[in-house]
Amino acid sequence: MPPVRPMLAKAVKGIPDPAKHGGLVFEPKWDGFRCLVFRDGDEVELTSRNTKPLTRYFPEVVEAVKRQLPERCVVDGELFVASTSPDGDRLEFEVLQERIHPAASRVKLLSETTPAGFVVFDLLALGDTSYVDRPLRERRATLEEAFADLDGPCYLTRTTSDPAEAERWFEQFEGAGLDGVIAKSLDAPYTPNGRTMMKIKHERTADVVVCGYREHKTSTPEQPLLGSLLLGLHDDQGRLQHVGVSASFTAARRAELIEELQELVCPIEEHPWSAWAGDAIANPDRMPGTQSRWSGGKDLSFTPLRPERVLEVKYDAMEGRRFRHTAHFKRWRPDREAESCDYGQLEQPVRYDLGSVLSGVSTGPGAAPVKGNEGETDG
Repeated sequence: MPPVRPMLAKAVKGIPDPAKHGGLVFEPKWDGFRCLVFRDGDEVELTSRNTKPLTRYFPEVVEAVKRQLPERCVVDGELFVASTSPDGDRLEFEVLQERIHPAASRVKLLSETTPAGFVVFDLLALGDTSYVDRPLRERRATLEEAFADLDGPCYLTRTTSDPAEAERWFEQFEGAGLDGVIAKSLDAPYTPNGRTMMKIKHERTADVVVCGYREHKTSTPEQPLLGSLLLGLHDDQGRLQHVGVSASFTAARRAELIEELQELVCPIEEHPWSAWAGDAIANPDRMPGTQSRWSGGKDLSFTPLRPERVLEVKYDAMEGRRFRHTAHFKRWRPDREAESCDYGQLEQPVRYDLGSVLSGVSTGPGAAPVKGNEGETDG
């Protein structure tokens, strides 16, 4: 019975060697909302990674669970929304975020216009049997027996025990919007809230312009502390666009940075982002200083800086025109001119059809097939 926290993953570099871990299975890392599904007949509950209810936001998934999943089960998986284009389907995390809306009428409309799917990748219970304490190899075998016919909008994730195949997935599946690869020990039980899985994610660097900063929540007039750096890149028309933030610093580094940046502080009227200052409406482009339903009324004002200093950051992926997650401060780049920092430097993943990921086959010893054929890259 809920609440149950899902099993978590720790980051590792590179595809791990199964021989050094007593046997591993690899899965695609889906870029959506982590979700536990509890079904008992017509009663269905969807809960988030933090055990918050998601059921009301995804009525179409609830109905799919009733049609496709066993009558009594608890499974771990991922909610996702995909877009369709001539180049193939692709996960769209920004569209998925829009599904969390307070208005019932809006929820109903979005469930029809941007319907979500659900990928199952682990089993906690089936019928009267708990599988939490059983090894993954047994949980997966049961999943493949009981869930093998899922063909959408609920799916069973594909797996492989071949590290070379996992490496290929890591390179190709990003083009379909996936986030990397997950490795799991075949002998491990399901450990709620335990970081017993391994995640391998893409890591890249970019040179960006420091355009402003926000103060830390513990900042005081006597001891000002930097909270986050606002980052920018120039588009193909030379306009400086807000691309994300860098925010993970020690207290000592926060104090150093805010002092170091004072020489660049400028009036907002002289800043490229002056047109957005004081704008308090929801902004679809998420420009700095604007409010949206995600900001919860927080103060998003910022101290503008002359866009002259260049910073190298690490990031894992792009979401539209912005970094998908908080970028990590790597080093200052005094050798770079701010005007040279543009979107053209960013690596673009080769397009790959999401349908080929969802309809693929599991490979490796003991892997049962899932309906569909292997896909090819589109570019």
